[in-house]
Amino acid sequence: MRILVLGGGVVGVTSAWYLARDGHDVTVVDRQLGAALETSFANGGQISASYAEPWANPDAPLKILKWLARDDAPLLFRPRFDWRQWRWGLQFLIECLPSRTRRNTIQCLNLALYSRDCLKALRAETGIQYDQLERGILQFYTEPKEFQRGVEAAGLMREYGCERDVKTPDECVAIEPALAQCRDHLAGGIFTATDESGDAQRFTAELARMAAERGAAFEWKTEIQALVPGGDAIDGVRVVRDGRFGTLTADAYVMALGSYSPFLLSPVHVPCNVYPAKGYSATIDIGEHHGAPTVSLTDFAWKIVFTRLGRRLRVAGTAELNGWETALNPTRCEALAARTFELFPDAGVRDSVRYWTGLRPATPSNAPLIGKTRYRNLFLNTGHGTLGWTMACGSARGLADVVAARKPDVDFQFT
Repeated sequence: MRILVLGGGVVGVTSAWYLARDGHDVTVVDRQLGAALETSFANGGQISASYAEPWANPDAPLKILKWLARDDAPLLFRPRFDWRQWRWGLQFLIECLPSRTRRNTIQCLNLALYSRDCLKALRAETGIQYDQLERGILQFYTEPKEFQRGVEAAGLMREYGCERDVKTPDECVAIEPALAQCRDHLAGGIFTATDESGDAQRFTAELARMAAERGAAFEWKTEIQALVPGGDAIDGVRVVRDGRFGTLTADAYVMALGSYSPFLLSPVHVPCNVYPAKGYSATIDIGEHHGAPTVSLTDFAWKIVFTRLGRRLRVAGTAELNGWETALNPTRCEALAARTFELFPDAGVRDSVRYWTGLRPATPSNAPLIGKTRYRNLFLNTGHGTLGWTMACGSARGLADVVAARKPDVDFQFT
């Protein structure tokens, strides 16, 4: 078939790759100048398959209330006169019920583990390079009570087939010597040796180049305005390019526009309860400093991650539910750098810090929307929240199976 993939981030480009590998004539459409220049541009870099628990859990509502007055809170909710935000928030509260949390955890974990395997296979097939490291992810704790809860959660995740090893502070330092700089603050850690890290933007750009070599086309600098419905199918996509209006047509369409997906889907009556979780990152040049971690780390207390990307250290995290605006909040930016140099004083060149923000497309359950819609030729691959990089390959492989009417090789509830 001729397939239009709407969106050129990591989810859209991996979708294009697997669809093209199936023999389809694929075109990716995106408003940016190239691949992965928005949400996928400067994320945390973790392939955190073993840490795919949803935000919505029984403890979340009280934590969010406690953080309301903090401008640097890990999860910041800014109430707005926006029905989309309130609809999302109400459903989020429902997903915090224990039974829903358990179901969503299993769904997200199954897809994330499958996706990690797909990434390994793709890397073996293509030799793609993206500053990847296969040294695991260590989640460290600075509060003893939170660590104890983490130990209990690790036991539960092991029941789901997820390898999480509990570590003492000294064992944490042995895994990542950079933690010696903050050894006195550590309560313990949880280590998953099978997780990975890498530069999502570099990966996406390289995969787009490889997909183009296989015949995929890319329509950059093309703004997508609307879907054109016709009976039980989508007849086309209205676009603007170089100031000219036009309509692109295909046999099938894949919605991979992240946080902007609802604006295209709502007018054609396709449910899409996705809301942006604005995330921040800081990229620090390591230079001649030797205190930057190599193993990817997660600071549980602050909900931020530290990932080595070649000669750079990427620090990312926090989530701000505040609509679609993308202005940098100086308080939240500076908090990332301050925490980094508090824990790792010799992490890098302090005046080299570059800040970024992106809109991560979150569903209330954290489980993405992948699969069919009410239109026989419109498919979804959106709503991955903070796990777009982690779930990209598995989501795209599963989507290609759905398009081809094959049964995906993962236990996940496709739409």
